[in-house]
Amino acid sequence: MNEQTSNKSPVDQANQRKSLRSPLLVLKVKVDDGRKFFFGYAKNISRSGMFIATANPRDPGSLFQVDIPLPEPMKRNVRCTCEVVWQRQFKKRSPYEPGMGLKFTEIAAEDADCIDAWVKSRTE
Repeated sequence: MNEQTSNKSPVDQANQRKSLRSPLLVLKVKVDDGRKFFFGYAKNISRSGMFIATANPRDPGSLFQVDIPLPEPMKRNVRCTCEVVWQRQFKKRSPYEPGMGLKFTEIAAEDADCIDAWVKSRTE
């Protein structure tokens, strides 16, 4: 969903989340769409998706691979396929960072469980 077409506030959107998220996370994430690589910063993550802060968000519906390096205590690299479900373009004086919301479309159950465990370890 694009910020311009959404009638929901970020608070309303956050309340719809089903999985626990870690807002403490700032990870350098590698994105591979088959044409080029770029790095973005994951600002929060859950077993079902994440937000990547980037000045050049991809269009909703875009699919690509991401590598997510989970630090201690997991110390594991998760690679999965994501779909862009919304984007936020840069706007002067906006209180929100530009970036994109991603949904994990292909992720191993073991990797999703590791993300969950890592998020729980960060929120305890």
